[in-house]
Amino acid sequence: MSVEPLLPVALGNGRVRYAPGMRAGSWVFATGHMAQDYGRGIAASVLREGAPNAAGPKPVREAARVFDNVEAVLAAGGASLDRVVRTDQYYTTVAMVPPYQAERRRRFGALIPPSTSIVQQGLLLPGAALDLQIVAVAGDGPQVAHIDHETLRGQPTSGYSAALTAGDFVFVPGNTATAVADEEARNGVAADALIAQGQLWGGERLRLETAFIVERRLLPSLDLAGLGPADVVKAQIYLTDPAECAVVHDVWTEHFGSGAALSIVPCMPRGLVIEDGKIEINILAHRNGAAAKAVVEAGTAPAFGGQAEAVRCGDLLFLSALMAADGDGPLAAPDPRQPHFADPAGDEADAILDAAERICAAAGTSLENVVRVQQFHTDIADFYPVHRAWQRRLPGRPIPFSAVKVPGPLPVPGCSTMMDLWVYAPQP
Repeated sequence: MSVEPLLPVALGNGRVRYAPGMRAGSWVFATGHMAQDYGRGIAASVLREGAPNAAGPKPVREAARVFDNVEAVLAAGGASLDRVVRTDQYYTTVAMVPPYQAERRRRFGALIPPSTSIVQQGLLLPGAALDLQIVAVAGDGPQVAHIDHETLRGQPTSGYSAALTAGDFVFVPGNTATAVADEEARNGVAADALIAQGQLWGGERLRLETAFIVERRLLPSLDLAGLGPADVVKAQIYLTDPAECAVVHDVWTEHFGSGAALSIVPCMPRGLVIEDGKIEINILAHRNGAAAKAVVEAGTAPAFGGQAEAVRCGDLLFLSALMAADGDGPLAAPDPRQPHFADPAGDEADAILDAAERICAAAGTSLENVVRVQQFHTDIADFYPVHRAWQRRLPGRPIPFSAVKVPGPLPVPGCSTMMDLWVYAPQP
């Protein structure tokens, strides 16, 4: 299997091994990109601590540096911006969004790939307001085609496509219940996604909003590519009220069953494009997903009963969100009688990676072929103990990580780390 780290660097005086990019088959991944210089954190030319206002707004410099870093990775992997199929952005402040979107439009032009943008509590480097993930295909890979639609595309400030195809894979952007066209709205949210105005009951808010996104946004987007619910292989749901994740999962399974890998990730209140929105969902599907995908069973415990542990489709393996838990709760809780005789974050990471290794083995691949690692921490200080666990499993291997601080609780209360992993797994 050909999995190649791109432009690997050692950070933190050599303690942290990071892969800014990964090439796997025809895929190119750029994960965890901030405006860093790979030496001392966020680049001095971005921060300009002595004269922060002497060269224009800091967010403008930050967005430009992030794209410079990403373009270097794409070039090293034989790709370019016109071959990007998906972007995911995490911000620490909504003030970062307009400068980033302006720079994105300048770099991509009119054809902006499907996108998900979420405000989170914190990033890995002090001074960073943006963390960018990109998925692309190399120049020798499959054709990339944008699917446009008048109302399903992103808002004018975003401008991303309603969907995008790369070979047999179909990427659908993060969708919210934002009112579009002539839909009635209340504070930007489509009225059909809300309880009727003035009523104390008449439905559950999260159930209504989730069903609206699925039925009025996601399914029509799939239909543009001639696909249906059974073709979905991977989904991420961002939720401002993590206490309601079971309700959201109920709605998800009503429409999509358990045949897709799924992650439900907490995010900040008012962290979505609409002030009163509570949920955003992005999906990845396959043109022949209903027949081509294989649900992987490895005996691990997904966060939600009955949900697929992982799905293998094409040459990729998509894992559902992993936490250090089984069906009864957390696995790595320290003994309260001996609280200082444990490494809670490291123990959680070991339990997560144990599960990931079992899933990879059951799918006919290995953890060495991981190409995209998204880590969601309720305490960003847990990053380094978690990274040490990675190094114990893959000594010397640069890890393509992103690390973001999210509000708790995670879907399994008591856990502090969640991982969302993609792994290269070509068919034999």
